Amino acid sequence: MPDARVSRYRRLLPVLVLALALYVIVRAANTSQGDSSPPAERPAGTPTPSASAKAGVSYDPADYASEVRTRARQAGVSARLVMAILYNEAYKPHDPAVERAWQKYKPDAAFGIADMHRATFDAVKKGRDFADRAWTELPDDRDLAIEAEAWYLHDLAAQLPATRSGAYTEDELLALGYNTGAGNMLAFASGTPPGSQAKSYLDRFRANWAKAGKAVTTA
Repeated sequence: MPDARVSRYRRLLPVLVLALALYVIVRAANTSQGDSSPPAERPAGTPTPSASAKAGVSYDPADYASEVRTRARQAGVSARLVMAILYNEAYKPHDPAVERAWQKYKPDAAFGIADMHRATFDAVKKGRDFADRAWTELPDDRDLAIEAEAWYLHDLAAQLPATRSGAYTEDELLALGYNTGAGNMLAFASGTPPGSQAKSYLDRFRANWAKAGKAVTTA
């Protein structure tokens, strides 16, 4: 996600946190504490507890190393690359209620731990195993978010030219493409220098590279 949005999230973070706290309090007040019926059977396609988001729980991309390795292998991309991008996108709260509150304020906001926009998700899922899934599921299903991210990186990699500028590694170009789109990625591959926002994203990506490698090899 472009860095210009980072400052907006930070300015509105206190408001979002307060909204989430009020939401949790109201939900708790309206929840019966007596006997309840057995939990319903989980419908097919519902994320498992290990891959689903949990409200109020701090998020660490390394906790999803297993999902990252699996989805990266299926898409034929680097698990370290997938993880590094998750670290890059971990600057904002990834609580489902907060994400949906933010989306109501900004309808074109991205969803999920990989910060994917609706149009990108809808394009990436075509012909894939998750073609019947919806973009609105991304905040709750982190495995789905990782799967979509991995396949988007796969699609970007397919567009990279065989001959390109030596200023950036393939992984760096794919990270830039993930952040700015395929067109900009191709421009960077031909030697066009990135703007300030893309450069900041690349700097963070490089800073997260070692941590991402450790996460996917030791977790």
